[in-house]
Amino acid sequence: MVIAAILVGFFLGPIVKAGMETVGPKLTGVSIKVDAVNLLLLSGSAKIKGLVVGNPEGYKAPQAISVGSAAVGVNPFSVLSDKIVIHSVHVEAPEITFEGNPFSGNNLSTIMKNVNSAAKSGGPAATNAASKTGAKPARKLEVDDFLITGAKVNFNGTTLTLPNIHLTNLGTGSDGITAADLTRRVLEAITTTTIKTVASSATDVGKSAEKVGKDLGKSLGSNASGFPKSLGGLFKKSTN
Repeated sequence: MVIAAILVGFFLGPIVKAGMETVGPKLTGVSIKVDAVNLLLLSGSAKIKGLVVGNPEGYKAPQAISVGSAAVGVNPFSVLSDKIVIHSVHVEAPEITFEGNPFSGNNLSTIMKNVNSAAKSGGPAATNAASKTGAKPARKLEVDDFLITGAKVNFNGTTLTLPNIHLTNLGTGSDGITAADLTRRVLEAITTTTIKTVASSATDVGKSAEKVGKDLGKSLGSNASGFPKSLGGLFKKSTN
């Protein structure tokens, strides 16, 4: 049994990696690359290394999100069942590249739209094929605890720190949760938190610029009465 568990874990890792790189782009509309997935069924643990989520067309950076490693705790007895129970996922220090306007179009919102579209249809075409052919449907998931810590956002040449993102009890009901819906819930939390952080930073920059403009206007005298407002507006536009 020990040898069997080791062999299953050894072969499942590449299968999970291939699945992420094949199904992931159909969910997100962007490329998904993974360096390796290591599974240790005896200890119920897994590690995902080098996860890179590409950027949508029209954006400059080669990727939107990169994760050095993520630790996963799995119920080993559920791996071959209809519902895989994941006790915990801990993503440490992911790097997010934010491009666009936090108040309108941006790269994360574009990916989110793709995921929402896929989730509404029940998943990408590849995962729906089984139900159409009468084959066994894709397995559901349960994720008890999903934690993202130390995330950094690169925006307009600055680096911002995100607060921790913590999701719990995903798919704990009898029906579980689909891979598409899990992706949607996690990406939605990342996108919302990132946009709030970037928007807050842009607003702070605009307020600071306006204060600097007012102080400078006072030092220049009455001839510069219109300067503070125009300078503040200029900075606000540039951060958007």
